Amino acid sequence: MPKSSNQKLKIFYILDYLQKNSHQDHPVRVSELISMLERQHGIACDRKTVYSDIAALRDYGVDIVSVPARNGGYFVASRNFELPELKLLIDAVQSSRFLTEKKSQELIEKLCNQCSVYDAKLMRRDVLVSGRVKNMNETIYYNVDAIQEAIAQNRQIKFRYFDWDIHRNRRYRDRDYQASPYSLCQDNENCYLLAHSQRHGATSYRVDRMSDILLLDQPRDPCPELTGNALIEHANRLFQMYSGETAAVKLRFHRSLINVVIDRFGRDTILIPDGDEHFVFTVDVAISPIFLSWVVGFGGKAKILHPKNVIDACKALCREAMAQYD
Repeated sequence: MPKSSNQKLKIFYILDYLQKNSHQDHPVRVSELISMLERQHGIACDRKTVYSDIAALRDYGVDIVSVPARNGGYFVASRNFELPELKLLIDAVQSSRFLTEKKSQELIEKLCNQCSVYDAKLMRRDVLVSGRVKNMNETIYYNVDAIQEAIAQNRQIKFRYFDWDIHRNRRYRDRDYQASPYSLCQDNENCYLLAHSQRHGATSYRVDRMSDILLLDQPRDPCPELTGNALIEHANRLFQMYSGETAAVKLRFHRSLINVVIDRFGRDTILIPDGDEHFVFTVDVAISPIFLSWVVGFGGKAKILHPKNVIDACKALCREAMAQYD
């Protein structure tokens, strides 16, 4: 049989077709592969050649299973991602506020391409992105890429920072920002840059509210707070990534909230029984309205015990909120 100009690519076409179209419930016949090669790529071949190519793919390590039956054929049994893994990744993309709706759809489509068309159809059917609260900054991927490049090259960055107004328009702050980037951290469904600035020291910025990021020739300023294990400790102190004065706060919680405390502060948090129904613990947190509101949200099941200035701040926050309803 004469060889066509695409003969060297034939084995790749076979692999690609099997990965996209084969399934344990839908094995691909050799006649289907021969027809695909002729129709889509102009490659003429016989059954013996296809058998040889499949054997070569198996030798290479591709897990191709043969189904011996009248309606049998071949299917790829294991892939880069198993179906449960893809579902887990799609769920994460689907629920992330950090990603825009457009980028979420693009990533989900790419993930669906990692499995057969039959499994992809099932996964797309369960996807619901439209209508969820999503980020509005489409350039966030480029921001992440620029920041990671700056960190890798040990360079400072310059950028603009903005807030949203009531009409959902950007309102840029009146100056350019310059900082030494050290790490990206995701918290409370948002992505933050942990960095050092001459003005604030160790600080954080919302990545989706940054724009026009430029890499500077200046090397990063040294920042021990954002290096090694200190970086993790610093991120943990910035409770929900909102800045504020850091303090060791002692709290008393109802035992029904043990899971909440462990989820928020980690398993290393020491919980001390306080009677039959409560426990006390001490954590280092950045004192902010977000932290205080988190405690108040548990009503009579949570109480700040120490220090007094944090208790007073919590009382003031409650009085301010109640005044709106008087």
